[in-house]
Amino acid sequence: MTDPKSQRDAYDLILEAIDSGLYKPGDRLVESELAERFGVSRTPIREALQRMETQSLLSRDGRSLIVASLDHNQLAELYVVRGELEGLAARLAARHATREEVRVLRDMLEADRALVNDPQALSRANRRFHRQIHLASHNRFLVQQLDLVHRSMALLASTSLSAEGRSRGTLDEHEAIVRAIEAGDGDAADAALREHISRAFMTRLKLDAAKVQAAE
Repeated sequence: MTDPKSQRDAYDLILEAIDSGLYKPGDRLVESELAERFGVSRTPIREALQRMETQSLLSRDGRSLIVASLDHNQLAELYVVRGELEGLAARLAARHATREEVRVLRDMLEADRALVNDPQALSRANRRFHRQIHLASHNRFLVQQLDLVHRSMALLASTSLSAEGRSRGTLDEHEAIVRAIEAGDGDAADAALREHISRAFMTRLKLDAAKVQAAE
């Protein structure tokens, strides 16, 4: 029987590799190659791949497993769900976050301003920022659902923060979110986070449209 910790570690390693762009949508994942790359035995790798397939993070191409990709409709569905859940998390954070949790959010925001010219680093910081809001909601079931959503976000091959001006816009939107949470204003926090997700989605659509145009 596989050690549950080994299986979790293998899962996290593969997910992180997809999230970082090491493996992109359409790339084939080979059990033996993954085991060698990560220094993990093949059994937990196999179980992690099976788990990722059931979560639709991987899909079948004949007998091979490949990193799944999201079509336009799936992308739209993902952002709709993300906006609803993230908005709720912000609303609950405004109600339940401790003074220390709000301080951490503020400190994260101030530190992230130094990353405005590094989209990849800011993307990682952005995930940490959102995760902190999720935790500050103090609702374990909501956090679980948001974890699922953010796993699917790993299937996006690039960050919307690479678009010109998006990094500064993101930090301005984070400022509005933190300010609302600090004030304990659930309505404002919900609205600010929904607007943030909406702008990220619009940027993503523009980036995808530009790729299609460039390929024609």
